[in-house]
Amino acid sequence: MTSRHQTSFLFDLDGTLVDSVYDHVLAWHEALTAEGIELSVWRIHRKIGMSGGLFANMLLREIGADIGAERVERLRHRHAEAYNSRSQTIRPLPGARELLAYLTESGIPWAIATSGRMETAGRVLDHLGVDRTKVPVITRDLVKYAKPDPDLFLAAAEALGVDAANACVVGDSIWDMLAARRARALGIGVLSGGYGQEELERSGAYRVYEDPADLLYHIDEVGGRR
Repeated sequence: MTSRHQTSFLFDLDGTLVDSVYDHVLAWHEALTAEGIELSVWRIHRKIGMSGGLFANMLLREIGADIGAERVERLRHRHAEAYNSRSQTIRPLPGARELLAYLTESGIPWAIATSGRMETAGRVLDHLGVDRTKVPVITRDLVKYAKPDPDLFLAAAEALGVDAANACVVGDSIWDMLAARRARALGIGVLSGGYGQEELERSGAYRVYEDPADLLYHIDEVGGRR
């Protein structure tokens, strides 16, 4: 008999494990408004999940504004300040802590890979109860490119010592699913970030669940056996 490949899980953070997507949207809206840029919040939401620099570049290009590097960096810092001012009210999504505890107790490797930088992710990770001395956390600061490039998930798999092709990427956005496909991992979508099931499936999700609690309830469907 041949031994089965060990499943591992690579998690996005915002909208996947913590209820923070709309805080990011409002923080970006505040940053853009401070720069004299008027943009509807729904347009901002469609880009959440990308790296901050790529996000700013795409938004500014859409409205035909100057996209100089200095302005992009200024927007990124404004966003981080606005987001961090809201971070104390951000909470884990239903079932997030329980899901991570289940994986840990079952000996199933898991890591976090987020397009956010540690300056915004740090406090949220603390709210989630993630011990960064024991769990690999790959942020935008550690890779050349963020989502939809696969670098974050590839780095997270490497940190776990697993093959990304045997990993499940759990995310809430189309950018997560596109990055998962490019990393040759299986994509699992959750609806807790505001993207619809069909959008996630078109981007590569082979299963879609409501939130971490729903994923935990169906964990056997995605290879999360003890």
